[in-house]
Amino acid sequence: MSSATLDDAIEWGLTPEEWHRINRLLGRTPNHTELALFGVMWSEHCCYKSSLHWLRTLPRQGKYLLAGPGEENAGILALPGGLACVFKIESHNHPSAIAPYQGAATGVGGIHRDIFTTGAFPIACLDAIHFGFPKEELARWHMNGVVRGIADYGNSFGVPTVGGQLYFAEELSDKPIVNAMSVGIVEADKIISSRIKSPIHEKLVVAVAGALTGRDGLRGAAFASRDLGPDKEKDLPAVQIGDPFLEKVLLEAIIEAHKRGLIVAMQDMGAAGIACSTLEIAGKSNLGMEIELSKVPLRQPDMRPWEILLSESQERMLIVCRERDVSQLSAIFNKWGAGFSVIGEVTNTRRVRYKWHGRVVADVPPVAFLAGEGAPVYKRTWQEPDYRYRIRMYSDKTVPYPSSLRDVARFITGHLNCCSRLPVYRQYDHMIQINNRSVWKPSDAAVIRIPGTSSAVVLTVDANPHYVWADPYTGTFIAVAEACRNILCSGGEPAGITNCLNFGNPLDPSVYWQFVQSVYGMGDACRLWDIPVTGGNVSFYNQTEKGPVLPLPVIGMVGLLQDISQSRSLAFQDDGDVIMLIGPVTSSLGSSQYLLYYHGIRYSTPPFFDPRLETRLHKLLRVLRRLKQVKSMHDISEGGLWIALLECAIPERLGFEIQTPDSVRKDAFMFGEGQSRVLISVEPEFVDQVIAICSREDVPVTVMGRVLGTGEIIVD
Repeated sequence: MSSATLDDAIEWGLTPEEWHRINRLLGRTPNHTELALFGVMWSEHCCYKSSLHWLRTLPRQGKYLLAGPGEENAGILALPGGLACVFKIESHNHPSAIAPYQGAATGVGGIHRDIFTTGAFPIACLDAIHFGFPKEELARWHMNGVVRGIADYGNSFGVPTVGGQLYFAEELSDKPIVNAMSVGIVEADKIISSRIKSPIHEKLVVAVAGALTGRDGLRGAAFASRDLGPDKEKDLPAVQIGDPFLEKVLLEAIIEAHKRGLIVAMQDMGAAGIACSTLEIAGKSNLGMEIELSKVPLRQPDMRPWEILLSESQERMLIVCRERDVSQLSAIFNKWGAGFSVIGEVTNTRRVRYKWHGRVVADVPPVAFLAGEGAPVYKRTWQEPDYRYRIRMYSDKTVPYPSSLRDVARFITGHLNCCSRLPVYRQYDHMIQINNRSVWKPSDAAVIRIPGTSSAVVLTVDANPHYVWADPYTGTFIAVAEACRNILCSGGEPAGITNCLNFGNPLDPSVYWQFVQSVYGMGDACRLWDIPVTGGNVSFYNQTEKGPVLPLPVIGMVGLLQDISQSRSLAFQDDGDVIMLIGPVTSSLGSSQYLLYYHGIRYSTPPFFDPRLETRLHKLLRVLRRLKQVKSMHDISEGGLWIALLECAIPERLGFEIQTPDSVRKDAFMFGEGQSRVLISVEPEFVDQVIAICSREDVPVTVMGRVLGTGEIIVD
């Protein structure tokens, strides 16, 4: 096979410096197939070359942590009863921008495979989806396609969508952000690893299971590692095609094979397909492989070797097993209609050789492709954006007072970032496989019972792109804080986070500054509250000819609830209960929905936030949620206190009567989004005791009013 050239490398998105690095690693000039491997595996999407330095600064130790970043296909936390929780969040932004339905559907399918690759059974899905306002035709097309894709794949695959986030912003009109999180349960001592852990004492073979390999998804990783241009439709072949029914039988076949102890190691075939999965297993295991590409079952028989290597056809797994177990595995997978074909064997050479009908077409060291080892790692240039000057000039005092607070209340209630999400969420089947597993209380986070125990996992995803745009450090700190409050208000204890960091082009110094500051904020928050980062995903190049998207670090958090009877609802319960505000009374209006959309003021600081007060609030919530006299707990976020009150009242069709304080602006009190605030309702006889507890923990508290059984709403 002829040697590649520097021009070929540049066509694959590699730099001249990377081209010379490849030549040094190989000790020769790569051929075209080998260059294709480097082009995809050294893409931003696969090797995290612009982000890895900063991701390594995040805390990786925790009380419940079993597997952290890079160790397995997903983060793993210990659960009661010898079980483990496996969870991860990933993006599918680029595919969803040009093919919303398939982009979102395959994003859901891919994240579920990351979970059951470990041997875990997926029990829940959450999604964080962000669009332009649907008054614009393109944004409406994105939203409709993405929602249908999530619904159709999740409903058909049989995993309930139990929570998530839907957010709109004008800056996302031509580039949606689509993140999906999957959570599964597995016995802690029966986790399937993505590496071969034991020394080789007998012959191990490599097999592909699941779907046939086709040309769909070719160069998908490279496609996700560049900006979307005006001619983005030409990239449609890079979008994968999903089949949830095939993924379901693939899951069942893997679970059966795993129960029989037949799988040595396994890797999902996602970005870069067979190339990535073989190189990752071999690299992590410090071993080699011989792969015969002509044995890969194909959907299109005229595919070339490099196409077979890099195809991202969905619903496929790479499985390493003992040669003596091949007949059993083949019988299991064929019984389920999932397919099973041996394509190679494991070696001690520490090289992976790919053959085509016996002829070597690529011979590479797998360590050259591992993030942070052979693959390049960069610290890009960053610079604070010019718009930050305008933000520093902002003051709440310059915001005009509205002529009618009632009109503001109507406006905020009907705004797309505050109103009911039922038109979207009712398309998701949240009852699949539940079997009394979910706790059906309206709460700040999803509460899912752990099978065979009285415990539960508590799940949430959180992010506010306007907070992060205003101040990436503080905005990301707030995202972690809000996730903690959601978990605590629902009765759980924060145990670990996964993250999906969605940003523009990392070569843009302003974008890279946003990214670095965001990682600093996440790290400081997690260290302050002793929460490990178990892994996640970085999605760069979310940028079009109009510019970068709003910076959006999505935090997916898992909490543990030891006694499911202690789960908490956000809903008001009884007529006459006293409504109390736990946390500060602030005049903060910064970055609120009220300021952004009622007043049209974009350049403002994030809302009030004090990490020390937040820490005291967390401690206080742990005390209050143990008291049966506290009937409900609800975090205050988008839309401020007004929306929080409505969300507490609506589930039981109750009302409320409250009095606003004279010490601050009433619009700020009702519609501002100052942080570290929680709304609770308590039995009247217990008010003084709550005040005393809050005083002891040094957290402000305000008695606001009472719950009305009539359903009326009375403010002042």
